[in-house]
Amino acid sequence: MGLRTAAVAATSVLGAGTAALAAGRYAADAALRPPRRRADGTGPPPVGFEGTRLTVHSHGDGKIAVTRSLAAHLPGVYGLTGRGTHAVVGRVLDSEAEQAHVHVVVRELDSISRGQLTTGSTVRLTPQVYIGDPGEALGLEYTEVEIPGELGTLPAWFLPGDRSTWVITAHGLGATREHPMVMLPFYRRQRLPVLNLAYRGDPGAPEPLDGISHLGDTEWRDLDAAIRYAVRYGARRVILHGWSSGATMALHAALNSSLRERVSGLVLDSPVLDWQRTLRALAGTRGTPRALMPLVIRAVQGRTGLPEGQLAAIADPARLHVPTLLLHGPDDTIAPWDSSRVLADSREDLITLHRVTKAPHAAMWNADPDDYEEKVRRFITPLM
Repeated sequence: MGLRTAAVAATSVLGAGTAALAAGRYAADAALRPPRRRADGTGPPPVGFEGTRLTVHSHGDGKIAVTRSLAAHLPGVYGLTGRGTHAVVGRVLDSEAEQAHVHVVVRELDSISRGQLTTGSTVRLTPQVYIGDPGEALGLEYTEVEIPGELGTLPAWFLPGDRSTWVITAHGLGATREHPMVMLPFYRRQRLPVLNLAYRGDPGAPEPLDGISHLGDTEWRDLDAAIRYAVRYGARRVILHGWSSGATMALHAALNSSLRERVSGLVLDSPVLDWQRTLRALAGTRGTPRALMPLVIRAVQGRTGLPEGQLAAIADPARLHVPTLLLHGPDDTIAPWDSSRVLADSREDLITLHRVTKAPHAAMWNADPDDYEEKVRRFITPLM
């Protein structure tokens, strides 16, 4: 049932005021409910990528031609996913597109990791480049571990390393622990042990008590559990690397964890720092009418207890005590980057802000993998 249909149906039974409240709650749940994956592992696109639907026109010889659009022109490396299909595409081949004389964009086709690409099929771009597990996707040694969490057992992939500083990763909105796999080869080269965490709402992890995301405000306690696990098994220090709401989780954990003295650094990619603006963006992608937005905000606030103002006000930047690398850009429509600028400006002594252009939400690595990894390398080197 669509949001408008739900509002109309409720109005006929309950009256306009009650119907509007019901529709606001319906829209809030739709915006924040964790995505469900299909049996083949595919599912809704990560947030910020809903508008990246493309048609495959042709492929072969390491190239793929897709519908010409702004999304198709995004620079960098992306996954290309459809029902039962996953591929990896690289840079745009401008000269190839010019020679084609049709309304397509030609990109490098790096690999097809699942299924088949067929002419006329519909696919979407995604920042999730790899699928499966670290062994299947990357050929990396790993172990599936279980972390005791507040709501139950949390699955995680553990990749061994010979340093005493561990990296703990936390994915963001609409993604799974497959998304952080883009950084696993890099961290392996640095010889750092990595815990790639699945938290509440993820496949195999406990459901949130109210069934919806709290945009990191409660989920951070699962990251806190991962820190305890890492310390229990030999980590002297941890670096937290989070994307989107996972970045917000990392910020919360660094400030509020009982083991916060073990956190030596934060890598924050596209953090959600203003929950109301992010919620409006999420609800908008799901077709929520503007008139319902105030009711959506009220519904979420009532259910989650999120306060007025920015999440950064909860995770007080004045209390921040660890070096932080913040990677974000002005093309993020889900977590506006001006909030990141405000946070960076508030702690210039600790926070380094790296501006990434032409990158959608939580896709800062995808836009320029080499530059991203070099920025992270320089940042973490003195922290290891």
